[in-house]
Amino acid sequence: MNALYVVAAVVVAAGWTVSTLTLRMRALQARADRLERRLGLVLDHLGIEEPEPAGLEAVRALARQGRTVAAIKSYREITGAGLAEAKQAVESLDLAPRSR
Repeated sequence: MNALYVVAAVVVAAGWTVSTLTLRMRALQARADRLERRLGLVLDHLGIEEPEPAGLEAVRALARQGRTVAAIKSYREITGAGLAEAKQAVESLDLAPRSR
């Protein structure tokens, strides 16, 4: 019977811990989103454009060749973006060759 109480206590403690961490992560994500919006407003106000990540021309070249999966993978490696964000970014790329 004591083992059952110990198991129940461990399960309750684990559930509480996961719940607490989930709430904290949501709060941190909301804060990060607010900070990103504010930074965007500051950059817009100052007329500063965010520079394009180095290596993006290679991603464009892959996309132009129809190698979308490779382009998404390369974009993720360059930027650290998640899969959905990288897919959306590659699909919205201007594929015209850039002149320097």
